[in-house]
Amino acid sequence: MPTFTALTTLAGKAAAEALGEAMERLDPEPVGVGVFEVEDGSGLWEVGGYFAEPPDRAGLALLEAMHATRPFVISELPETDWVAKVRRELAPVEAGRFFVYGSHDADKVPEGAEPLLIEAAMAFGTGHHGTTLGCLRALDRLVEAGFVGKSVADIGCGTAVLAMAAARVWPDPIIASDIDTLAVEVAEANVRANGLEGRLRCVEAAGFDHPELAAAAPFDLIFANILKGPLVALAPDLIAALAQGGRAILSGILNEQADEVQEVYSRLGTNVFSRDEIGEWTTLMLAKA
Repeated sequence: MPTFTALTTLAGKAAAEALGEAMERLDPEPVGVGVFEVEDGSGLWEVGGYFAEPPDRAGLALLEAMHATRPFVISELPETDWVAKVRRELAPVEAGRFFVYGSHDADKVPEGAEPLLIEAAMAFGTGHHGTTLGCLRALDRLVEAGFVGKSVADIGCGTAVLAMAAARVWPDPIIASDIDTLAVEVAEANVRANGLEGRLRCVEAAGFDHPELAAAAPFDLIFANILKGPLVALAPDLIAALAQGGRAILSGILNEQADEVQEVYSRLGTNVFSRDEIGEWTTLMLAKA
């Protein structure tokens, strides 16, 4: 069954959200509507609808006039088995001792590696992105240096690949959190698939706002692979939850944003332990003085 998309851009979050709500009232109705900020500093937002049948061009033209937006670009997407496509195109990832793979590559796990099974259907956080890969490499260096995390938190965990990596190398229980309910469900499924039940607890939370996170603090190690804005906003709470001498591994930071994020955390009492670039992304490892 073909899928049709109708995409446009306009300035401002409020205007974009208003257009997204209006699109939901079209006939035929879209099966889904997305509103996303264009991360290029332009201030533009993308609004898109997905339709099971061709969208009403007259209705879209009316929305263009009412919301002062650019003309919608309408496309028909071919029918694709996305899981099969991802399985073909996503090769396993090696990050030091860690080996991230899908079940279709189970026969490729090297002897002595720490395996992390992430299914292709759950592609965000597979280790292919420079942010996740940077965090895994930073963790590998910590382990190599003899660091032991007795209390570890993964904030904004996504698939929980970072928390699971920590659970592979350290014996103490680990807590992972995400603000999104679906992400928590995905994380829990991955924990089960990797046989880490009882070693890793997944909770739904905004930042550190959860009783289990409060009870487990302070942490020896905190992962926060999110984005610059949330990292800056979260900085005071993250540093407060970090033990003296503890480490924070931060990513989701574009290279040109790294100085600003580093400065914010330095003002709160951390030193840069390492700073690595993979493509356009920077991973910071900080130590609390």
